Amino acid sequence: MSRGKFLKKLATEVLGEEVAKKLWGRLEIIGDIAIMRKPPNVDLEVLRRLAEEILRRFPYIRSVWAAVTPVTGEFRIRGFVHLAGEERSTTLYREHGCVFKVDIRTVYISPALNYEHARIAKLVRPGEFIINMFAGAGLFSIIIAKLSRPSKVVSIDINPEAYRLMVENVKLNKVEGIVEPVLGDAREVVRECCIGVADRVLMPLPELAIDYLPDAVAALRNEGFVHVYYFITAKGRDEAVEGAKKVFAETLENIGVEWEFVSGRVVRSVGPRYYQVVLDILVNKGD
Repeated sequence: MSRGKFLKKLATEVLGEEVAKKLWGRLEIIGDIAIMRKPPNVDLEVLRRLAEEILRRFPYIRSVWAAVTPVTGEFRIRGFVHLAGEERSTTLYREHGCVFKVDIRTVYISPALNYEHARIAKLVRPGEFIINMFAGAGLFSIIIAKLSRPSKVVSIDINPEAYRLMVENVKLNKVEGIVEPVLGDAREVVRECCIGVADRVLMPLPELAIDYLPDAVAALRNEGFVHVYYFITAKGRDEAVEGAKKVFAETLENIGVEWEFVSGRVVRSVGPRYYQVVLDILVNKGD
């Protein structure tokens, strides 16, 4: 049974069918922390009853939180309220043989990107110089360093707490010689030190993908890859991918480079007719 179906089933048992229908189906598990979304018309005290039952049934979960706001702000974090268990927002989260210290209140993290972390890492060729423009706590960067053989991963984030965790995670995973954490705005960092050096640029921040794309292209050598993540409204998955291609084709045309969409896929559905899409773009600057 999927976590979404499990949450609905458990909520029906504990709270009744009418309340269960109002819940967002996804239950996120990050380390030993469980997260559910608070519907606007369901009281927190009601969710606490459900949280206590989650703790009872799953001993490996030590803390349950409610996400009470969407992802917002410069640092892309959500507002949370503690529901049950240990009042602790830090945890150790594991993916693909790596371990990450994270704090759900201060840095964005989504288990839904698990597949993408490994997919991108498998595309990296030995010796590549990589720039991750929006690195967060370092998941993409560190997994690439562990699963592939890049020469360097410049791992940038503007959030001081994300940077602090990233530095710690680089040490935890013993990739100090490969992943270089940088605190700052990705656009400014690229313009100061990273023009024309990268074989591959990651842009896992959909809200800034269009605005920062010229700088991602500027960071590339004569030819290289840009991986962009983007939110788009569409009637279905195929339309979402094609719509994203049209948006980025227009931007690339304005930059004045040759490009090819090597692949594109829907990463996840984030709402009714609202999708996160990734495009793998091969760019030739013609220099």
